[in-house]
Amino acid sequence: MASLDLAASEVNQDPNRFALDVLANGPVQWSETHRAWLFLSHEAVSSGFRDTRLSADRIEPFERVAAERPAEFGKIVELLSGWMIFRDPPAHTRLRDPVRRAVTPRVVEGVRPAIEKTVEDLLSAMPSTGLYDFKTEFAETLPALVIADLLGVPASERHRFKDWSDGLGQIVFSVQPGQIPTDTVREAAEEFTNFFAELIEHRRQHPGDDLISLMVQGGADELTAMELVGACTLLLFAGHETTTNMLVSSVRVLHEHPDQRERLVHDDAILPFAADELLRVAGPAKTMVRRVGTPFEFHGHEFEHRQKIFLVILTANRDPAVFVDPERVDLGRQPNTHLGFGWGLHHCLGAPLARMELTVALRRLYEEFPNLRPAEPDRPWSGNELGLGFGRMTVSL
Repeated sequence: MASLDLAASEVNQDPNRFALDVLANGPVQWSETHRAWLFLSHEAVSSGFRDTRLSADRIEPFERVAAERPAEFGKIVELLSGWMIFRDPPAHTRLRDPVRRAVTPRVVEGVRPAIEKTVEDLLSAMPSTGLYDFKTEFAETLPALVIADLLGVPASERHRFKDWSDGLGQIVFSVQPGQIPTDTVREAAEEFTNFFAELIEHRRQHPGDDLISLMVQGGADELTAMELVGACTLLLFAGHETTTNMLVSSVRVLHEHPDQRERLVHDDAILPFAADELLRVAGPAKTMVRRVGTPFEFHGHEFEHRQKIFLVILTANRDPAVFVDPERVDLGRQPNTHLGFGWGLHHCLGAPLARMELTVALRRLYEEFPNLRPAEPDRPWSGNELGLGFGRMTVSL
């Protein structure tokens, strides 16, 4: 069998076929292409997320790159060191706890009116017919406004979020961060740092009911100034980038499954489950990367210190041992133990907010524009070994 290549076009275009074929050869396989072990089944991936012998630390590799780059790159790494998703316990726990204590169900539910109003404002600004740049005008704008409102960012500053997220995205989603030109991310990192450092200090002196104030009041003093800035930028980046991609991908999926689009609009019973199914079949995270911290044996294979492990969410979410008819899109699927939000220590704290945004936005979108469809419905999916997406999205109204 040819070496498994998660970046191959056929993986992006037909993930169901790829998952079926590859899972037939075992839950754990070696990829010469990626020089990594691939955990492929739902059981293997969920075990990998929970296994403390696997390290999620990406700061050390970034630091090695920084040692050979201009000093500005070191500032970028310092910012990313405050991102809990790139750290192991105890650093991960220390970084996560202030955010976890602030992002409560009450706080998330309190954002619902703002989400609903923002969606209505965006819908009212859309033309009644013709072509519409859905990604730029809607999918990028909605999560930027929502996360800015949650963080208490002044409305006049919200337009800067996209450029900042795009800049950091080049390093976060890169498989070879050492090859990224420093200038492409330095400015974003500097602006991120300066902006949030000033906002955090302002919230210390003048607290409100926003997320930054709640973190500052709820024990964030245990974090360094740069770690707290890092936590804020992670919330901004994750809350903006992934939701944008999911809105775009969902429009593509729902176009291909009009029966499910109709259910989304007319069947209230599926609303608590719809976002999870869309994330299962079209989530932006294809793989999560880990390193072996402590050698161990699993499924008959020996894993050595520092070997790379790919936790392949794309195949785990299509494992027939867990999902009945995994190739079928069912917005009412129950149970749905997909791994699109991660698992265990690294389960996404923003999952409830993402579900709410997707459900509210997509239902209202199709209520107002029942004939909405992608202007390029046959354009292929894209992605590397880490992620899957659809890129630009112009729709016909």
